[in-house]
Amino acid sequence: MKRQRLIALFVLGFLLFNYPLLSLFSVEAFVLGVPVLYLYLFAAWGGFVWLLARIVEAPEATASSRPDPAPPPTD
Repeated sequence: MKRQRLIALFVLGFLLFNYPLLSLFSVEAFVLGVPVLYLYLFAAWGGFVWLLARIVEAPEATASSRPDPAPPPTD
């Protein structure tokens, strides 16, 4: 599951930092004195790193880490 999430994150990063989205934020406008493109890049990069850390640091569920099901009742 971790491998699939990392692949999905790669695709998301590819989309976030490529032409179609970057051109949307390449305008001459400012938010709190910061150009919109710089603000987008910083926020997208921060979110990307945060997601990457969450995926990498998450414990992987394996068959040995799951508790055994309760045995059937004997009558």
